[in-house]
Amino acid sequence: MSGHLSPIQLDSYRPLRELVCETIRQAIVDGVFSPGERLMEIQLADEMGVSRTPVREAIRKLELEGFVVMIPRRGTYVADISIKDINEVYEIRTSLEVLAAGLAAERISDEELETMQRLLVEIGQHIEDGNIEKIVEIDTAFHDVLYKASRNGRLAGIINNLREQITVIRRRSMMYPGRLRNTMEEHRLLVDSIAAHDVDRAQNAARIHMENAEHTLLKDMLESAERKRK
Repeated sequence: MSGHLSPIQLDSYRPLRELVCETIRQAIVDGVFSPGERLMEIQLADEMGVSRTPVREAIRKLELEGFVVMIPRRGTYVADISIKDINEVYEIRTSLEVLAAGLAAERISDEELETMQRLLVEIGQHIEDGNIEKIVEIDTAFHDVLYKASRNGRLAGIINNLREQITVIRRRSMMYPGRLRNTMEEHRLLVDSIAAHDVDRAQNAARIHMENAEHTLLKDMLESAERKRK
């Protein structure tokens, strides 16, 4: 196991198991642990300065979220994203994003629209800086405003259940050469459509954005697999 985690900073407002789970999950998202890499409970516990119990609890939760795979008598491994996983996530996410965009075109407030436009400017600035961490963070906030503007709390709740898996996928897709610029243009079309309160155009913009993101990710995976075979 090549990753190195920092000691947990105790937070009196949050259970230790949540902090441990968040730390390991973020390390997987950030690529500290690679797909297929084995995770050793003892080493994880030592690096974070905790007992094995919260680590064991965290690993069980991460397995349910799809971040790790537990193989009997062999151990715990960082899960690799399969094409089937991507198809399933994007089938769900595309339907929800299209619905959210259409509802937002009807229901968005002026303040929310201004926020989306401001976040779009910030994303553009960070694209120039090449700061992928901030881009992912602000892109997530951008979509959160979209969900809020839909005025459908259950829709937002369903998407939030996929949030961690979406973050992993979003990061990998965005890092593909040229994808950030295309994402920016797709976001502009989405915001312009919502600002015009054009439901059909907003839904189409959201659908195109999701389809392009999925195609980029699949292309990256195929190219990565081809490189490994050489």
